[in-house]
Amino acid sequence: MKIIFLGTNGWYDTETGNTICTLVQTERYDILLDAGNGIHRAERYIDGGKPIFLFLSHFHIDHIEGLHILMRLPFTKGLCICGPAGSRGILEIFLKEPFTLPLAALPYPARILELPEEAATLPFSVEVFPLRHSVFTLGFRIAIDDRIVGYCPDTGYCENAVTLGRSADILITECAFKPGQSNERWPHLNPETAARIAGEAGAERLVLTHFDASLYRTLAERSEAKKVAAGIFPAAEAGTDGLQILL
Repeated sequence: MKIIFLGTNGWYDTETGNTICTLVQTERYDILLDAGNGIHRAERYIDGGKPIFLFLSHFHIDHIEGLHILMRLPFTKGLCICGPAGSRGILEIFLKEPFTLPLAALPYPARILELPEEAATLPFSVEVFPLRHSVFTLGFRIAIDDRIVGYCPDTGYCENAVTLGRSADILITECAFKPGQSNERWPHLNPETAARIAGEAGAERLVLTHFDASLYRTLAERSEAKKVAAGIFPAAEAGTDGLQILL
């Protein structure tokens, strides 16, 4: 299994990177986690030989804005978009003219599943848990190729985040806030809290992503966040666009 961080910014693109998107390459499937502008890099790594599964955690624009380039991506074996309840209605509004092309106009088959109700129809194991954010947000726990990937996008600390990372081979968490920062009205993680979640979950590795572009203006600031997280959970890494991890 290979994990490639295609976009690691939160909120908007800057010279530090594109908005959030992560590729999990497995033996039989290519799995995308959220669809920020980083999704444009998918064509560098996806050759069209596998079905694509795209998991949308919620519908804040920085997590779905990359959907407008689906037409150019080589998803010839088909695309399955998986999101929270209500995804079909929301995406039918967003994925149509004048905003962009509808799914039916793509040059490959595409469908939408709503989770958790339709999770059993997926060809691999996915558990979903609601997280603590300003809008309804799902986290995902994916078991495939004898590996467990826990994905905690926009959230504050909560028990469901720990559950998602329980004994995971890798836990990918957002890290919008800088060390010491928090805001209960706008729940997000800082590096200390992300590391706390990884430690409580007994995860093997932690990778921080979704760095708020208005707070993390340089990659050096991400390195400082990594140092803080690693002081609590030594197997911590700060994501950057293009980072690749083999499991």
